[in-house]
Amino acid sequence: MLELFELGFLHLTWGSILMLLIGGVLLYLGIAKKMEPLLLIPIGFGVILVNLPMGGLMECIVNGNVVEAYALGGEPAGLISRIFRYGLAWEIIPCFIFLGLGAMTDFGPLIANPKTLILGAGAQFGVYFAFFIALLLGFSINEACSIGIIGGADGPTTIYLTNRLAPYFIGSTAVAAYTYMALVPIIQPPVIKLLTTKAERAIYMKPQLRAVSKREKLIFPIMAAVIIILLVPKSAPLIGMFMFGNLLKESGVTDRLADTAANAFMNILTILLGISVGCFMSAEVFLKVESLMVFALGCVAFAASTAFGVCLAKLMNVFSKEKINPMIGAAGVSAVPMSARVVQKMGQEANPRNFLLMHAMGPNIAGVIGTATAAGIFLGMLG
Repeated sequence: MLELFELGFLHLTWGSILMLLIGGVLLYLGIAKKMEPLLLIPIGFGVILVNLPMGGLMECIVNGNVVEAYALGGEPAGLISRIFRYGLAWEIIPCFIFLGLGAMTDFGPLIANPKTLILGAGAQFGVYFAFFIALLLGFSINEACSIGIIGGADGPTTIYLTNRLAPYFIGSTAVAAYTYMALVPIIQPPVIKLLTTKAERAIYMKPQLRAVSKREKLIFPIMAAVIIILLVPKSAPLIGMFMFGNLLKESGVTDRLADTAANAFMNILTILLGISVGCFMSAEVFLKVESLMVFALGCVAFAASTAFGVCLAKLMNVFSKEKINPMIGAAGVSAVPMSARVVQKMGQEANPRNFLLMHAMGPNIAGVIGTATAAGIFLGMLG
């Protein structure tokens, strides 16, 4: 007979109830509002699962004792704690996600308009802005690096770097990065509107980019991998997998591998990663001043990256004969293709003739490379 004290209802706290509501909000945004459902639904449901008392999903064993919240250094015992240890802490899932991303990526817009690479790099200023803010607030340099990288809006890179430099922060930084990636349509538009006029948002760009040859697309991932890894060796796991995945796509002779990496493999990784990230949002871990500060600084980092990208695009217009719509600078963060879609939508609202998606994809893809490179720089300094 089930004893009364075994009922989870008796162990509910105000903190866990609040987190259950937060999980419900994330599910609502994903299902009803269709805001990045592939991210928000696994994360939201993970939040609900981990805050149901006595479920044991994040249990670990420390010195022979079972601890409910997963503790680094313990032996994983719960289902999700095992996924975390062998998938995330061992850095397997983040690198393999870059493989899948590479197989899904078309470098054509970036090759056709190389100056958008500058916009992708410019958006990374938000990473360093948040890094220095975190240092001023008293975080250690390792922690500041892990907080700053959230500004790139790249979940796998955030997890990879945090696991190397400040593994006890991985829950807070991962949740912040993926939450802000999913909330791009809410966070970016106010920042863009604050920094641009309606006339600037209405700047027309020809929808057609120059045709990129098959040879260019084939050579690009090889050359990019060689140059970037020689410059920033510590970026090799992420950049290497990213470019390898793209080579599978562009080679023309590995269609089965590219299709598997971009679809079935990527979907499996997304499920495992999403629910693992959600399960880090237990009330005990998330509702702490330090974790909430990380979450707030992550928002600052993401907003700053958006702002720097827009400002750099406006600066480029000062010296350029052919004006670019400054909104495409906001797509320099790594949230692919969410940021590019936001720019496309705002561009058409300002000027129905505008079709900015392909122009925005250039800096968007460059942002993925830029964030992975920024992580490699941090690791080269501290790792």
